[in-house]
Amino acid sequence: MSKTKLQAATLGGSADEVEAAFYEALQTGNIDKLMACWADEDEIVCVHPGGPRVVGAGAIHAAFSVIFANGSIKAWPQRVRKVEALASSVHNVLERIEVLTQEGVREAYVIATNVYHKTAQGWRLVAHHASPGTATEMLEVAEVPQVLH
Repeated sequence: MSKTKLQAATLGGSADEVEAAFYEALQTGNIDKLMACWADEDEIVCVHPGGPRVVGAGAIHAAFSVIFANGSIKAWPQRVRKVEALASSVHNVLERIEVLTQEGVREAYVIATNVYHKTAQGWRLVAHHASPGTATEMLEVAEVPQVLH
């Protein structure tokens, strides 16, 4: 059994545990642990802020390998909103990202949606879609505004 498959087989038992493992892998730059979070399906998908749609485990592995070549991603999920069902769980998060600049460490924000399915191997990530955010998005709109436009 390959190292990645072994890690996938021993990954946590809930979507929340897979999400925690995903963000830990980002923070440590561990590509094997990150890929163990993903489902073993052809149609898994990942979209990084401003980037193209990346489809399939090979392409996702390649995209994160390029990112990790420059270091890990110091990202922490905050303000998690969940919609859960028997075999799926959708988490919308505000990611707080630490970015190293010439002026020092700065904070950036990304709004991400992580979709998990319960598979034969347990809960696994099937989609990660991230969009650029701002600090003002820490204040979310939780109710429908009276005027849409």
